[in-house]
Amino acid sequence: MTERHEHPWWESGTVYQVYPRSFQDSDGDGIGDLAGIERRLDHIARLGVDAIWLSPIFPSPMADFGYDVADYCAIHPMFGDLAAFDRLLAAAHARGLKLLLDFVPNHTSDQHPWFVASRSSRTDPKRNWYVWRDPAPDGGPPNNWISDFGGSAWEHDPASGQYYLHAFLRQQPDLNWRNPAVKTAMFDAMRFWFERGVDGFRIDVLWHIVKAADFPDNPANPYWRPGITERDRLIQQHSTDQPEAHAIAAEMRKLADGYGAKGQGRVLIGEIFLPNDRHARWFGTADRPQVHLPFNFQLIENAWEAATLREMIAAYEASLPPHGWPNWVIGSHDAPRIAARIGEAQARVAAMLLLTLRGTPTLYQGDELGIGKVDIPPDRVRDPQELRQPGIGIGRDRSRTPMPWDDTAQAGFSTAEPWLPLNPDWRTRNVAAQERDPASMLTLYRRLLALRRAHPALAVGDFRLLDAADGVLAYERCRGDAVLRVALNLTDAPKPLPFTGAVLLSTLDGARGDTLGANEGIICQ
Repeated sequence: MTERHEHPWWESGTVYQVYPRSFQDSDGDGIGDLAGIERRLDHIARLGVDAIWLSPIFPSPMADFGYDVADYCAIHPMFGDLAAFDRLLAAAHARGLKLLLDFVPNHTSDQHPWFVASRSSRTDPKRNWYVWRDPAPDGGPPNNWISDFGGSAWEHDPASGQYYLHAFLRQQPDLNWRNPAVKTAMFDAMRFWFERGVDGFRIDVLWHIVKAADFPDNPANPYWRPGITERDRLIQQHSTDQPEAHAIAAEMRKLADGYGAKGQGRVLIGEIFLPNDRHARWFGTADRPQVHLPFNFQLIENAWEAATLREMIAAYEASLPPHGWPNWVIGSHDAPRIAARIGEAQARVAAMLLLTLRGTPTLYQGDELGIGKVDIPPDRVRDPQELRQPGIGIGRDRSRTPMPWDDTAQAGFSTAEPWLPLNPDWRTRNVAAQERDPASMLTLYRRLLALRRAHPALAVGDFRLLDAADGVLAYERCRGDAVLRVALNLTDAPKPLPFTGAVLLSTLDGARGDTLGANEGIICQ
């Protein structure tokens, strides 16, 4: 790809996701809050990232832990208030950190005043703010659509005799984005936060926000089998990724680009799970762009094998439009921990991969410590997705456990018992312990992020895959005359190095010759 001369902050920078409930508790209720995040900002700044993304902090009944919003322009008292948010924002900006919020446009809480009014009567002015349909001829749901959390995506309302649509929990009714009043209200909410100074949004399930106007049945998925989430029994052909959603995304982009100087405008990161060709359309066109970064989850979704990753990276890069910029993610509040999935040794290799590929990386809190598997006892399960579909391994609580800060009571997270269990090795796997260890995962992340800052080739340079031995993924990053090469051994056996050069950083300690150690990644100059 031809290199550009100017790169906005969201291309050269890195994003760090904070799950507010689990970052730091400041008031002793066992749940993290905004004041706690402010207290721990120096940890984030010392990592060397550029922006913080906060999972939802708005008022909510917490049926889905904040993704059921009851007020888009306020703060849940559990987390603080608008004054606490303003203090956090100012403190982040004082450290050179951007702050992004999680915007949830597809649905609200069923306790949002809009839905309370909509549900009150078929003739209420807000009735058409949500998706209501008459029953099917047999009295059942209007079509066969399945909620992402299992069961029908339709909930019957006995008082009015109609069904309302919910792509997720029944407590999360879907907004009707075909109604211009909905778009106006939601854009006003975005303006509220932009004008308060936030630097952008991660937009939840963006590809869901518009549905086919005639609500046909979704086709069956021929590859579905028992043991896979019920959602995947159907292909979401008519309930997601509709053309009208792209037009809305383009308007969101125009709104965001209206704030800030060139290259310093607000950023939009869209949560979108689609094949490459459809995923790339969410960049829009050069003349009418959509989101800056459609989230790319392929490092989470694919097998951890060099040949598979090489093919995936090449296909993703080839799918990008000329004006598109790549991005990469290896963990989130919805995905299994990377160290739990591939082991701690390979999690170090994954860190190097994430921070040396072309594109904007997003880190998830706790991955910089190598937090691995956390077993959640049945009586401590909180995730509604797992509670509705137990036994198929989709629980998200295991990735939402509290940050361990030190070896004092409750790992320094709280003075009370945390809302979810800590990682079992928190007494030795915590921030304080890893800060003292020059070979720790935390030290590795800090060194990798410092290297990105020191070498623009890693942050914004061109990318080319290199030939390497089986089990090794190798590539080079170039900017001007600067060339850096990366080799990643995804096996537990030594492999030949595919190139020579001065080693800038290895994921392992020890002498190196012409061999790449087992589970080792290196960057050479």
